[in-house]
Amino acid sequence: MTETPLMIDAQQVCKSFGQLEVLKGIDLKAPQGTVTCLIGPSGSGKSTFLRCVNHLEKVTAGRLYVDGELIGYREGGGILHEISEKDASRQRAGIGMVFQQFNLFPHRTALDNVIEAPIHVKGLSPAKAKKRGLELLEQVGLAHKAHAYPVQLSGGQQQRVAIARAVAMDPKLMLFDEPTSALDPELVGDVLRVMRELADAGMTMLVVTHEMGFAREVADKVVFMDGGIVVESGTPSEVLDHPKERRTQAFLSSLL
Repeated sequence: MTETPLMIDAQQVCKSFGQLEVLKGIDLKAPQGTVTCLIGPSGSGKSTFLRCVNHLEKVTAGRLYVDGELIGYREGGGILHEISEKDASRQRAGIGMVFQQFNLFPHRTALDNVIEAPIHVKGLSPAKAKKRGLELLEQVGLAHKAHAYPVQLSGGQQQRVAIARAVAMDPKLMLFDEPTSALDPELVGDVLRVMRELADAGMTMLVVTHEMGFAREVADKVVFMDGGIVVESGTPSEVLDHPKERRTQAFLSSLL
């Protein structure tokens, strides 16, 4: 049986901000078509690692590959050289990212937010982009809000538009940075449902989350981070129900 190719291959990834060492040698592998949930206390480095995956943060040491391609650098004679911003943008175009804050353009409608990048970055014709945009809004349950502006949408609706916008670029990988943390509790379910459907459709996803129910139900792998290192990783059952490490046990018991 052939092994599923890796979508993410992080090898001893380190990241410092001045004297502050935030990531201290992260090893993480995520095969194509799988969902990996990163959990852990605030300040453990989860969001920083996520931002390194698409070179929004530059790694200080180590290697980070997405779909076999070294992210942010090229290697020559054993030395890493940072790639141009143009090449970094090309790499990012294949990686969708959904943030805590929805970051929609306030002066554009939901549909215009979704079709902006496919037209201007991918060169899709406006007619094709619009057709695809409406399909994606339908998929996230918001076809009836296509011509609404962000201010006319609830937080949960804005976040679903943000997901549709990311998917519109046909990414090979989706990154989610605590996508439900800024939402009122009653709006969380709709966003998680959309993410669940993406996972069911085979999208490779790396999700920083505090939603343990989602991690248990959807993740193929759960990674517990604390203090800039991976403390423990495994299936949801292994990490959430039968954690081996005391730090994992303490974190999970604090959530109950």
